[in-house]
Order: sequence, then C-alpha cells, then structure tokens
Amino acid sequence: MATSIVTSYFRFMKYLFASPVFATWCSATLLIGAAGCVSQKKYTALQTQYTDASRSRDQLQAEKNALQEEKARNEEALRTSLLTKNQQVNQLNASLSGAQQENSQLSADLRGKEQRIADMQRILEQKDAAVKALRQKVGDALLGFNSQDLQVNVRNGKVYVSLSEQLLFKSGSTKVDPKGQEALSKLATALKGNQDVNVLVEGHTDNVPIAKGTAGMRDNWDLSVLRATEITRILTQAGLPASQVTPSGRAQHVPVAQNDSPTNKALNRRTEIILTPKLDELFQILEQN
Repeated sequence: MATSIVTSYFRFMKYLFASPVFATWCSATLLIGAAGCVSQKKYTALQTQYTDASRSRDQLQAEKNALQEEKARNEEALRTSLLTKNQQVNQLNASLSGAQQENSQLSADLRGKEQRIADMQRILEQKDAAVKALRQKVGDALLGFNSQDLQVNVRNGKVYVSLSEQLLFKSGSTKVDPKGQEALSKLATALKGNQDVNVLVEGHTDNVPIAKGTAGMRDNWDLSVLRATEITRILTQAGLPASQVTPSGRAQHVPVAQNDSPTNKALNRRTEIILTPKLDELFQILEQN
C-alpha cells in the first residue's frame, strides 16, 4: 500500500516538473524575485534600454527590409536593362552584318561599274583614234580640190565632208557636175571596205524659195532631199553598200551663216557628208547600265 502511494507521488512530481504551467510559474517567480533584488530605478533603466533596443531592432529590421526591396528592384532593373542591352547588341550585330553584306554588294557593283567605265573609255579612245585616221584618209583622198569648195573637219567625234553647191550643182539643179562626181567617187573609194562607218548625206539650201514651176519640186525641202538622194546614188554606184548610206534634206533650216549676203547664202548652199564610226560595242555597255 505504502509502496503504491510513493510510486504515485513520484509520478505526480515528474508530471508537475514536465508541465508547461509549472515552467511558467517558475519563470514568474524568478522575475518577481529578480525584481525584488534590484532597485526600481535600475529596473526602469533596464526597461528603457530594452524598449530602445527593441525600437532600434525594429528600425533596423525595417531598414533591412527596405534595402532588400531596393536591392530586388535594382536587380530587376539591372536584369531588364541587361536584357535590353543584349537585344540592342543583337540588333546592332544584325545591322552590322546587313551593312557588311550591302557594302560587299556595293563594292562588287562599284568594281563592275569601274570596269564598264574602263571599257567605255577604251572604246571611246579607239573611236577617237578611228575618227582621226578616217579624217586623214578622207583628206588625203580629196587633196587637190579647192578648199573653198571642199572641206574635211572633225566635229563632235564625227568627220564632216562639206561640199559647196558650186562644186556639185548648178543653181536649182539636182544633177551633180563632173567635178563633183569626181570628188564623190574618190570619197567612195576611200570609204570602200570600211563597214564600221555610217554615211549620212545632208542637203542644205539658203532661204531663197525655189522658183515656181520647177519640175518635181515644191520648196527647198524637195531640193535638199533630191540633191542628197542623187549624191547617195553616186556613192553607192561607186561601191558603197546602200545600207551604209542615208540621204536626208534640211532645206534652209540649219544654216552656217546668216542669209544676209550673197557670200553667206553661198556658204549655206552646201551638202554635208557626215561619217560616223559605229559604236555598237559602246551601246551594248551602256545598255548594261
């Protein structure tokens, strides 16, 4: 019986010591005891220090939280900025790559154009040389004729053979005189075999109207065209291919002098045979542009 009571007592005490209520009671007892061991002044000071420390702790915690939030915002802003910069760098790299490709294409185009310009320059130089040689050949073939009646000049890259009316025709006539036929025959001989030269025959008159009733002619247009056609026949009969010679009439509309005196009118009554080297190769290069 006694043993049972003792055993129960020890169990109760073990439960009591382990109980949270007992622990709380002990803590309160100790605090009361501690408060009784110090003066009220010291207790108040300690309480104030505790309160201040708590406030400092809370303030520091708030500052810490604010700093952490600011850090998070800065990190997010930095990530956003870095992402934007990376996108900009990628765009710049793409633009640079496109610019490099465009530059390469432009360089290739420039080299091609430079080559075409060089080819054109070469052809023009060859053409100028051919014109000079042609002028020399024609001039040599027509030596002995009066310079007032027959002139050979180079203008605008073409050879102009200018023959006066006095050398070729009687006034108002379309039949070429023997001296004129001789000059035309020598010109045809000089040009024979040269298929790279176009021959344009231009008839010109002064501003004096054609005499009324002249057979086959209404005005100076007819006179200039018929004279050019007659000269074309003589050139082709002398050996030039008909496809190489073109007759045309300009009447009084392209004078070389004012029609204000007999001398100037005589200058305007002329036939010009214009020799132009063919530039097929040059035209092909120009078409490529």
